[in-house]
Amino acid sequence: MSVKILNCVPNISEGRDTGVIEAVADAVRGAPGVRLAAVCPDADHNRTVYSFLGEPAAVLEAAKRLADAALERIDMSVHKGEHPRVGAVDVTPFIPVSGVSPEEALEICRAYGRWIGDEKAVPVYYYEDAAVSPARRNLADVRRGQYEGLAKKLLDPEWAPDEGPARFVPKSGACLVGVRFPLIAFNVNLRTDDVTVAKKIARAVRYSGGGFRCVRAIGVALKSAGSVQVSMNLTNYEMTPLPRVLEAVRTEAARYGVAVAGTEIVGAIPVRALEDVMRHYLQCHDFRAEQVLEMNCLPE
Repeated sequence: MSVKILNCVPNISEGRDTGVIEAVADAVRGAPGVRLAAVCPDADHNRTVYSFLGEPAAVLEAAKRLADAALERIDMSVHKGEHPRVGAVDVTPFIPVSGVSPEEALEICRAYGRWIGDEKAVPVYYYEDAAVSPARRNLADVRRGQYEGLAKKLLDPEWAPDEGPARFVPKSGACLVGVRFPLIAFNVNLRTDDVTVAKKIARAVRYSGGGFRCVRAIGVALKSAGSVQVSMNLTNYEMTPLPRVLEAVRTEAARYGVAVAGTEIVGAIPVRALEDVMRHYLQCHDFRAEQVLEMNCLPE
């Protein structure tokens, strides 16, 4: 019998205060039965991505502990950062990994949403596979207006929250909760300080701008590095592989005489997504994830 593994990847609106970042991480580490796989803070985005795994009930408990720690320490009324956001615990997606059905993942998602809505009085919107209507499926649509527009949004009956009160609390904002396919947060840093170049490239590669079906992208300034970044979410790496996206960004950047300085993977990544990297860049066309030594050490 296979072990049930659920992944949770909360994003909190704090990427600069190491004390807060570590306190939130410790809250997850203190939850029995989960493994904290990644903690990825970004000072320019002012955001930290956590990724942890375990059996569904344990993951639910860890997600609650993380929210408790983050909501206590983060004040959205003074938050500034490059990344779009609506709340202190901005997004909390649940991702089935092994032995967990979509229905079971949705049950955990709903239990978390009810808890943070009722117990923490945080407005909750469900998105992706947890969405209650087509208008709320796309994360960008639900987050439109960001934190600054949330007070007005909560007054609109069409945007009444799915859980929690329709009341704006400046300190906590709202929380977006979902069930989704494993997403890859992929950033490409450019050798320029011209953010308009990054924004033009982001527009070219994202779906809403006529680009890849499974790419969401924004261009942001990395003030701490004196450069810019095309920050992307690849919502389905099987339909839109990593190498294809990188090469498109590289080609678009060359139009402006700009080179790629480097790339970043934020959080955990499925090993299956690396198959395409091996096939493309090493031309190892028959490569399979099962050839990775550690893959053969995993429990059945």
